[in-house]
Order: sequence, then C-alpha cells, then structure tokens
Amino acid sequence: MPKSSDLADLKRLLDQGVQLVDVLAPDEYADEHLPGAINIPLKQLDADSVARLDRRKPVAVYCHDAL
Repeated sequence: MPKSSDLADLKRLLDQGVQLVDVLAPDEYADEHLPGAINIPLKQLDADSVARLDRRKPVAVYCHDAL
C-alpha cells in the first residue's frame, strides 16, 4: 500500500532491506541521488523495467522533487 515517509522513516526502511527506486530522469539521477538507489525513470516504469527488483522485498519509490 502506498505511503508517504519522511527521511527518518526511509532510513529505518533501508536498514530493514527495502529496495530504493529513484524515478528521476537518468541525467538528474546522475547529478543527485541517494546512495544505493536503483534508477528506473518514471517514464520507463513498467513490468519490464521493474523485473530486476526482488519481488520478495518491499520497495520505496522516490523522486527528489517529492522529498
């Protein structure tokens, strides 16, 4: 279920093994992203692009503009 989180929540989730997906465009991702984030640009987000994610682990999705 989608949920908004603050930075403290995100840190706790990352410590628990959550996969972090950054939906910025590749050039923006290269300039600024959180360590360990996987880049899947929002315009490319589909079943094929998320196939590399571990379906057994939860996913946190973020965009710098939304933080």
